[in-house]
Amino acid sequence: MNKYLLAFAALTLAACAGTGNINDDKVFFAFDSAAITDESREELERQSLYMKRNPDINVVLEGHCDERGSTEYNLALGALRAGNAAHVLIADGIEPKRIKTISYGKERPQYPGTGEEVWALNRNSTTKVVTE
Repeated sequence: MNKYLLAFAALTLAACAGTGNINDDKVFFAFDSAAITDESREELERQSLYMKRNPDINVVLEGHCDERGSTEYNLALGALRAGNAAHVLIADGIEPKRIKTISYGKERPQYPGTGEEVWALNRNSTTKVVTE
């Protein structure tokens, strides 16, 4: 039992310390929305902590959408999603020059298939770490 408690404590400390890599981390959005939820804000603040502890990395925030709607609409919505995620990082103290955004709209689905479960996964902003 004691070794399980120690293992749990070590995992908890690692998570709190922000030691995990943030590459490919995602925040998700509701249908037809670019609003940052409380859960997404917490995730982005965790990513911000990682970036503060790793000042040599920059990120690209990729805005993604599900397959519904026009190409133009989804490119704009993806841009809003990535931009709103960037605003959270910037408000938390990350220098804007360390963040780039791009929208893939519905043109680059991350999860194949159709239906609400897949659509919900594809409505996201994905963080990509770059070391430039």
